[in-house]
Amino acid sequence: MDIKSLKFWLILAITFVILFLMNYIGNEESDRLYRALLVASVGSVCLGIGLKFFYKNDAGKHQDFD
Repeated sequence: MDIKSLKFWLILAITFVILFLMNYIGNEESDRLYRALLVASVGSVCLGIGLKFFYKNDAGKHQDFD
């Protein structure tokens, strides 16, 4: 998966929005905006790193988990 592809950025944006809304709506603390932004940002970054490792291949070989 290429980091410059539209699909990669779309997945990260959708993940950010879902995590942000889940944390912002479900939290009643006074700092809910800060917490929601922090959780959504970290979640998106970690997903991006995970996808990069998952789709990493050595010398054109595909990963088979079977």
